[in-house]
Amino acid sequence: MTPGLLIAAPASGTGKTTVMLGLLAALRARGLVVQPFKNGPDYIDPAFHRAASGRASLNLDTWAMGPEMLVGLAGVAEGCDLVLAEGSMGLFDGVAVKGASGNGAAADLAALMGWPVVLVIDASGQAQTAAAVAQGLARFRQGITVAGVILNRIASPRHEALIRAGMDEAGLQVLGALPKRATIAMPERHLGLVQAEELPELATMTAAAGALMAECVDLDALVACASSGVTPAAAPRITPPGQRIALAKDVAFSFVYPHLLQGWHRAGAEILPFSPLQDEAPDPTADCCWLPGGYPELHGGRLAGADRFRDGLRAFAMTRPVHGECGGYMAMGEALVDKDGTRHRMAGLLGLVTSFEKRKMHLGYRLARLRQAIPGHAAGSNLAGHEFHYSTIVEQPDTPLAEVTDANGAPVAETGSTRRQAQGGLSTGTYFHLIAEAS
Repeated sequence: MTPGLLIAAPASGTGKTTVMLGLLAALRARGLVVQPFKNGPDYIDPAFHRAASGRASLNLDTWAMGPEMLVGLAGVAEGCDLVLAEGSMGLFDGVAVKGASGNGAAADLAALMGWPVVLVIDASGQAQTAAAVAQGLARFRQGITVAGVILNRIASPRHEALIRAGMDEAGLQVLGALPKRATIAMPERHLGLVQAEELPELATMTAAAGALMAECVDLDALVACASSGVTPAAAPRITPPGQRIALAKDVAFSFVYPHLLQGWHRAGAEILPFSPLQDEAPDPTADCCWLPGGYPELHGGRLAGADRFRDGLRAFAMTRPVHGECGGYMAMGEALVDKDGTRHRMAGLLGLVTSFEKRKMHLGYRLARLRQAIPGHAAGSNLAGHEFHYSTIVEQPDTPLAEVTDANGAPVAETGSTRRQAQGGLSTGTYFHLIAEAS
């Protein structure tokens, strides 16, 4: 398989994503074809990866996906020069109970794929101690190879020299040292998330990050560290929700895992995008409709006024299945209350009323056993997914869709909901984003 590296860190907030994007841009500028991946369920970073690399980035999640699926998805890198996978949180951070292939930690993915780890070390506020942290990570677990480190947020040449001395003593290769440059830091929004399409300056930021990596990182040495320990496998079979899928797609509805879209295409399904924000209805020739997650709460007024979208969706739902995830689920409900307390009319396919007036974070893996079928998955199926939102349920009068637990097996109150429409169509929705069918 194509040789690869996993870009990881001791913790979140080290500048890992900026380094990842910069490396993708710098290596692409050299003429290399680099396949990006994202460890874990994050659905924001893959869009940034694609912008920097020119290739679709896929999520590889050891909690939700079995080894065969992981290796099969990684096979999209065949014919590329290099794989770069971005870790999540700290290198060994995951849930307490293992899932399909591990606990979701980046280290699990590195061990399974045989990808050496490049650590991004935030050196601010320390000197030689940074080497002790890196050395501890390198020795913590067998089967993990730390190929080198990239030092971030270096304050001065003296600061860099002290840390390099510590890394030499620890026997760790320094692949680069990056000065503090706030101009290429990725901004955050109210959820801590910013979508790639919301940043008109993204190309400039990515180019600046790429130039910084080309200047401050030994790219030849970094590429030489790459390797892989697995044999390519066939791409996994993913059942599409229908043959012709009407898919809501705009800045309010954009969170679909890329591996699912690729799997639907491989299975021969046709995806028919439409924009609720542009007051477009689902294609009437589709046989199902899928409303992804996103930020409908930021566009409540526009959605409430989108009569063509709402009427078209309701007409579609009378005879065919409609499924929504998170933001799409909320848009299928009766109403959405925004952070200012304003109530906005939604599609009314479900009785769900949600509110952002009092924020409460809901975050984590979800395992659901379906009580009712959803498009592409029969009743009784076990689905692995991930939930991340700040909305709360005010009303949920419909039949629960599934029995849902978290990664530790504890029951989750957000069961999703289902309603049979007057002419036989079935409307379903969940707060979690589907990742894979579970065993």
